[in-house]
Amino acid sequence: MLRWLDTLPRKVRYKWEARFELLEQLGYELRRPICDYLRDDIYELRLKKGKIQYRILYAFVGQNVVLLSHGCSKERKVPEAEINKAIINRINYLANPSIHAYKCEDKEETR
Repeated sequence: MLRWLDTLPRKVRYKWEARFELLEQLGYELRRPICDYLRDDIYELRLKKGKIQYRILYAFVGQNVVLLSHGCSKERKVPEAEINKAIINRINYLANPSIHAYKCEDKEETR
């Protein structure tokens, strides 16, 4: 997902940072238009810039972890293949969280 974010324009990346902060603060309480439930415990974090609709798919793991799966852009509905990819990422994380967690290089916290 980080590689995908790096391909986006700087202004869009800044907007994503604000969305991540909202998700961190509000968690399950965050609602449309910022996020939406898709299916099978997968949610989408939403951002629109101009005509482009960006999405980051994620899942909650317990009470304190948000698993950010991956990002995509869409025209209408999030493609089923993207939701299925997020489901697989969630299953892989649950099977072995330590190898699927990102450690920040400049911080001690795990993302």
